[in-house]
Amino acid sequence: MRYEFESELWMWKSPDAPASWRFVTLPKDVSQAIRTLTPLRNGFGSLRVSATVGKTTWKTSLFPSKEQGAFLLPMKADVRKKEKLSDGDMVKVAVELDF
Repeated sequence: MRYEFESELWMWKSPDAPASWRFVTLPKDVSQAIRTLTPLRNGFGSLRVSATVGKTTWKTSLFPSKEQGAFLLPMKADVRKKEKLSDGDMVKVAVELDF
């Protein structure tokens, strides 16, 4: 299954370490549809996907967020650089589940 959506790029920063990560949050309706299709998941409840932003496609995983009630898609630095994305940008994303 392929899902397309638009979401804001945001940064999560660890309170205990200098590291930070960037994500887009999947819409709740898309997250719910994915949840019903995929009852069995990998570690941390993650799901393997192919993601596409602009002309860049990569293999990654979606991670569930209890706080947001939705899946999160990590946005790698090289993808952000290739697609010229910054925190706060609205990002058009396509994800395809890798069963």
